[in-house]
Amino acid sequence: MSTPDPTDDAVRELLLLMPRLVGRGKRLPLPEQLQSFDLAPRHLSLFSLLLLDGPQTVSELAGKLGVAPTTVSLIVSDLSRKGVLVRREDEADRRRRIIDISTESRPAISQWLSPGAQAWQQVLRPLTAAQRRMFVDTLLAYEAVLAR
Repeated sequence: MSTPDPTDDAVRELLLLMPRLVGRGKRLPLPEQLQSFDLAPRHLSLFSLLLLDGPQTVSELAGKLGVAPTTVSLIVSDLSRKGVLVRREDEADRRRRIIDISTESRPAISQWLSPGAQAWQQVLRPLTAAQRRMFVDTLLAYEAVLAR
């Protein structure tokens, strides 16, 4: 008879938890203003970066999202045509374009993403910096293993 792996209980709990988390995320109500834009998870990540870190270049966004600049450029072009994002000239380098959420779309996007951000802040705030880093690193490692 083999000794049970001590991680089995945690794995079981996480396997039950993850579908519930994904399901809750999918049920976040999309504001009416955004319902016609056929938004996908990649848009949520892009919007999150722009809300949390402010306006950025396509290259900066691509680096943070871990995708090719052409992928971000296509998303930005699509959402710019729909008035969700805006491109403006970089004052420091007129060859570069800065991407931001349009003034008209910012309240709806903020309303959509705020519950998730506030929940993460509430559960992460009591942790030490090292505990937060370990939590994030564990999720990143899990994602990397699944990607193989």
